[in-house]
Amino acid sequence: MSGKERETDSVAHISELVERARAAQRIAEGFSQAKVDELAAAITWEIVANETLIKELAEYSFKECRLGDVASKIIKVRVKCRGVFYDVKNVKTVGVVEEIAERGLVRISKPVGVIGSLVPSTQSEMHPIIQAIFAVKARDAVIFSPHPRGKLTTMKTVNLIRAVLKKYDAPQDLFLSIEEPSIQKTQELMKQCDLVIATGGQPMVQAAYSSGTPAYGVGAGNAIIYVDESADLADAAAKIKASKTFDLAAGCSCDNSVVIHETVYDQMLEEFGRIGAHVLDATEKEKLKRAIWPNWPEDHVINRDVVAAPVATIAGIAGLEVPETACVLLVEEEMTATETPFAGEKMCLVTTLYRSSGIDDAIRIINENHAYSGAGHSCGIFSNTPEHIEKLALETYTTRVVVNLPQAATNTGSWVSGMPYTSSLGCGTWGGNIASENIALKHYMNNTWVIREIANHEPTDEELFSGFTPRP
Repeated sequence: MSGKERETDSVAHISELVERARAAQRIAEGFSQAKVDELAAAITWEIVANETLIKELAEYSFKECRLGDVASKIIKVRVKCRGVFYDVKNVKTVGVVEEIAERGLVRISKPVGVIGSLVPSTQSEMHPIIQAIFAVKARDAVIFSPHPRGKLTTMKTVNLIRAVLKKYDAPQDLFLSIEEPSIQKTQELMKQCDLVIATGGQPMVQAAYSSGTPAYGVGAGNAIIYVDESADLADAAAKIKASKTFDLAAGCSCDNSVVIHETVYDQMLEEFGRIGAHVLDATEKEKLKRAIWPNWPEDHVINRDVVAAPVATIAGIAGLEVPETACVLLVEEEMTATETPFAGEKMCLVTTLYRSSGIDDAIRIINENHAYSGAGHSCGIFSNTPEHIEKLALETYTTRVVVNLPQAATNTGSWVSGMPYTSSLGCGTWGGNIASENIALKHYMNNTWVIREIANHEPTDEELFSGFTPRP
């Protein structure tokens, strides 16, 4: 088939899916609040609360994608999807949803229509469920464009959601998936849908913003943690391990670098040793660099065979001998940004260690590394010094600063933080995104504002400029 024929075939295929989705969405647009509440609950109850089903889905995802581990995928679906439902359960999304009487304003929520969703291979089992809960509450339809590595898992998940819709008398075509994904089909979907939600690699996010369709894209991850001299070091080590090893570092919020105050650096290495992290020497570090980035410095592309792989697999590729008990490989570094690939996101069980002279030096390291990789995404701090926490938040270019908590379990929502549950993290203009927050239910809806006359509240100049002293 010629390139022109493939393009024509892609246009026809996506047009058919969009037509089906639009027909279903027109029906959903007439749903009552009670109906969308029922559907959101039904998806969560029938799939997420079914332990046998989510175990089967996690195992299926692991078998197809070969990323992460089954236990973490079960936890992701069970916890994150429940959290999304908890967040949206009592939110009104149909008709008049807010009245601001003193300003004469009424807000009415309406669907955005048909959403084109780009699904990363690292979330092919969780992402569609989370988006389905958001979308049914907002009365949208979604067409999923999966990563080729996770196309079967995405289709299996979407079919589970469709079965729930059928059981609860809703049109199944509210959720569709491209069975044989391709770049052409994804590009065409982004052109024909009403909104793009791009969760995945930066080329696809950039393509979404260039598609001519409104889009929510997410930035690259490169979570960096600072451990200061007042931190509980044992607690920090345990939480960094929990964050880094979850799903074998498949997530964008897994700790890529740890910056440690010089006065507690050696003690922190001892704590890392106690939890099974293994520090490499200079020769081993060089071997690991060649294994992760085979073409460095010509390009910074990560070897896909190390992504979300066990430590033993990474060590085998790099030709390293490490303890069987090693859970994370640690490399010590002084260089930042483009001077070393270890400054960036690694998507594997490797974390870079930096020695810092203090909070200002830590902020410098974080900002320099984020300018290279992961701008706007997140950083964190283990500290019992409020001034350090505030300074880090004020002076880093990040949308999330996690305090004394594991990053991977917190950025996308957790039961011990107030961040909204999601599978998509906006990184603000620093990360090339329009949103500097978690992509959640409000991003799936349009608003109509009804504006009524109120008493004239134009201030006098004296009132307006109160507190201001003009210069002579």
